[in-house]
Amino acid sequence: MSRPIFEVIALTAQDARAAEAGGADRLELVTDMAADGLTPSVEDFAKIRAAVDLPLRVMLRIQDGFAPGAPDELPARAAELRAEGADEFVFGFLDGDGAVDLAATRALAEAVAGCRWTFHRALDHSADRAAVRAAVGALPGLDTFLTSGAPEGVDAGREVITAELARAGEPGYRQRILIGGGLRAEHVPGLRAAGFDAFHVGGAVRVGGWDSPVDRAKVAEWRALIDAPAPIDAPAPIET
Repeated sequence: MSRPIFEVIALTAQDARAAEAGGADRLELVTDMAADGLTPSVEDFAKIRAAVDLPLRVMLRIQDGFAPGAPDELPARAAELRAEGADEFVFGFLDGDGAVDLAATRALAEAVAGCRWTFHRALDHSADRAAVRAAVGALPGLDTFLTSGAPEGVDAGREVITAELARAGEPGYRQRILIGGGLRAEHVPGLRAAGFDAFHVGGAVRVGGWDSPVDRAKVAEWRALIDAPAPIDAPAPIET
């Protein structure tokens, strides 16, 4: 079995180098974490791409919240990033009622045809996550859902994501679950034991929050934690 995927959020080339040195498998590239992560500039993408050899998933999101914004802006930004070498992305949109904005999501999936992409935590803020999965599950290139199971994070959503993992292989549930959002180190052993194999962190690998860079040592600590053998629950004692 291949080792679990460990994805780290990077805002700069410095972040990217530290994440790679610490053992990250992949980076999610964003800017402006005050808005929960927006699309980085082409220039910043190029600097990070030159700094590391890791796969890079680039956020396609131009405003806070989950509305797509101007219809042509994100496809144009995606085209500019692709011309610079980007080939993996992160996106997903909701309408004002919390349903998936399928037209906008499909249009962007078509704009990045041939690329792999993640439907991000808009899923956790949707009115009906099963409906979202059913609607987008067959879109080309979608291979991952980034989710904690609930807007509040893993503590609140663990039962939800565990139930979704149990449906792996069904339509809408064929994509990998990448756990992120309120993820803490103490969650990892239990999640690994439950069968999860992909983890996503950002602030957890920084010493002083988003105003500080990614810390190589913290990334290495998470790498070791994620790679540790999944614990096996001890059998219940036999009653006599």
